[in-house]
Amino acid sequence: MVKLTRTIGRLCPIKVLVIGDLLLDAYTIGKARRISPEAPVAVVQVQQEDYRPGGAGNVMLNLISLGAQVVSIGRVGKDWAGEKLCHALEHETIDTRFIIKQENYQTPVKNRIIAENQQIVRVDHERMTNLPEPLEQQIIDFLPEIVKDVKVIAISDYGKGFLTESLLSALIGFAKVNNVIVIADPKGYDFSKYAGATILKPNLSEAYIAAGLPMQACLQYVSQKVLEITQAEMLMITRSECGISLFNKEGEQLDFPVQAREVKDVTGAGDTVLAMLTCALANGLSYSEAACLCNVAAGIAIEHMGCVRVTLSDLTYRLLEIDTSNKIFDKDHLFVLQEVLKNKPFNLLAFSSSEGFTPQLFKVIKLLTQEKKSALLIYLTDTEIEQSYIEMLTSLKEVDFLLLHPGSLTLLDPQESYLFENGKLESLAPSFELLFLKEESQFNSRI
Repeated sequence: MVKLTRTIGRLCPIKVLVIGDLLLDAYTIGKARRISPEAPVAVVQVQQEDYRPGGAGNVMLNLISLGAQVVSIGRVGKDWAGEKLCHALEHETIDTRFIIKQENYQTPVKNRIIAENQQIVRVDHERMTNLPEPLEQQIIDFLPEIVKDVKVIAISDYGKGFLTESLLSALIGFAKVNNVIVIADPKGYDFSKYAGATILKPNLSEAYIAAGLPMQACLQYVSQKVLEITQAEMLMITRSECGISLFNKEGEQLDFPVQAREVKDVTGAGDTVLAMLTCALANGLSYSEAACLCNVAAGIAIEHMGCVRVTLSDLTYRLLEIDTSNKIFDKDHLFVLQEVLKNKPFNLLAFSSSEGFTPQLFKVIKLLTQEKKSALLIYLTDTEIEQSYIEMLTSLKEVDFLLLHPGSLTLLDPQESYLFENGKLESLAPSFELLFLKEESQFNSRI
């Protein structure tokens, strides 16, 4: 049996719903060259201003980067920040039809002042305002239409008053009736409002607060208390530098150590975990597999300043460093390979394992990767391939990806395409499509 990518290769495009508090993240970036004469604080000379969807909006952006189709429920004010936020989400092809625009409500804005790659201060413009009952009922009435064909519902609660108890109760109840997975990223001390959710994802301090226990208490006891309150199937606690821990009702604990190279900024890491968890569970991955991917994704996120979008490409390249078997793709995983190679130059080399692995073939592989400006994708044209041959190819640092039994190679767009046959190298560019549009059986009969 061919050893395919264990987790990332099983991800496919899915439709998910994200509901929660929408914020606008503002970044004021400049240089601090002097101290103010008015107070002992730095004077920042502004060079750049940037605006991005934050809160639940950041979860949505991460899901889009992971190849998901996103439906959004949230609210904004009828102000410049709400307009900018909705426009940014629509630009990312996010379905914003169910975002409420509330009168006399201020869209929350978090402005981070950054100088020399260091956040100096954050200025928040916000106030906690409960969602009015008529707007709450409006969303509840639309739930049958909103949740249609959705695989997972992700709740991103930032405690701004949008996610009322009545709204959460109606949403989770409707999801349970329709067998839709619900993931809640909770806020506050009362987790009973998330009762019935499939899985909760608090951070460490949130879990202790919800359990009503001091930080000295045993984490196992804390987890069981939270599971008892919420009746959730699973609890995922993010533990900063200690990674991620999973807990079930039977008291079992699984720990996943952090996988970051360097911690620069933890901003938005929780959103990255929620997005990755949503994507993984929507594709039928186990909780353990999902937690592993969440840990890797979060590790990538905290290596950058500010909220960062982790893509399938980022994830796959990091997984390649962990396990070379992640180089292998087949026709069922072309979507992931497409995402990995999107906007990345690569060359394609096709040959049969019947060619053996001769010095001449190795010379060709070295030639195509000598400057390493482009990735190398090898397509093995055989229908049956020995596992040892596959393992030998994946062990080569020159080989970035290995493709077996493709569906339609025309979905890929290499810089150059080559066929190595009978000891000779033939360039197929720009006639790549002409070769691979032939029936696969006819192509294989020539080998």
